[in-house]
Order: sequence, then structure tokens, then C-alpha cells
Amino acid sequence: MKNARYILAAAVTTLVVHLAVRAQEAPGKGGAELAKAVSAAKVSLEKGLTAGAKEGNPISAKFEVENGKLQLSVYTMKGDKFYEVVVDHQTGKITKTEPITEGEDLAAAKSQSEAMAKGKLSLREALSRAIAEHKGSLAVSVFAELKDGHPVADVSLLKGEESEAVTEKLD
Repeated sequence: MKNARYILAAAVTTLVVHLAVRAQEAPGKGGAELAKAVSAAKVSLEKGLTAGAKEGNPISAKFEVENGKLQLSVYTMKGDKFYEVVVDHQTGKITKTEPITEGEDLAAAKSQSEAMAKGKLSLREALSRAIAEHKGSLAVSVFAELKDGHPVADVSLLKGEESEAVTEKLD
């Protein structure tokens, strides 16, 4: 009974985190702003993952418009600790690294690290595959998760102002 409650709680947490992340990424009315900002960035999401890897193993990455400014964030794990690494989208240099210690960000990081632990491919490899399969698209986000017990990378792409969600296997 105790295990069933734990599994149910973990499933609900994963679902809530997934829905929260998807809601953040959904282009909706901010899609035009995000598309314009990402297309002007000199650093791709792939290069952001490479830069973020200097601070740990990447488990997710995303472009987002925060306070009217584009930001490239990479979540990483090093040992049993999680970090948000902010990469300058013009230079590719790390501008800030902060520990993730609480809240929705920590729940998302734990869920993503669990998926990466079961995967054989890196997020960068999965992202490269998604981009190759969708020529002309810009990657906006990538994050690891478990679907039916299998690790996958969920990739959000933009082509103009149109968005597309793609799933790539990590195992």
C-alpha cells in the first residue's frame, strides 16, 4: 500500500511538472515574441547544451522570454545536485549558475534526471536528430522525461510562428 501511494504521488508530480513545462513552452500569444527573439539569437539550443555541459550533465534546456528579454537556460545535474545554467544567447558564454533547491524547478529537475539516467543518448544527440528531421525549424526547448517507462526527449520546434512538438527516444 505504501509503495502504491509513492508511485501514485510520483506519477501525479510528473504529470503536474510536465503540464507546467508545456504551458510555459506553448507559443500561444507569446509565440510571435519568442519566435522573433529566438531567430535573432546567435547561439542555438544545441550550442547552449554544449555550454551548459561545462556545469554538469544537461537534463533540459529552453529559450524563454523573461521580463521582455530572451534567456537561454540549461538545467544540469552534477552528482545529486541540480543547477540552472544561464547561457548568453549572443556569445554562448555562461552568465550565471544557480543551484536548484526547491519548488517546481527541483521537481522538474528530479524527473528529468531520472529519465536521463535510463537513457543511452544525450539530449544534444536527440536534439540534433529532431532538427535534422525538421529542416528549417528552430529548437526552442528540449527536456528529458519518461513515457511508458522509456526515456525520451521532448523537443519544441518553431518554424516561423508555427510550433511543433517532437519526441525522440533516448534509449
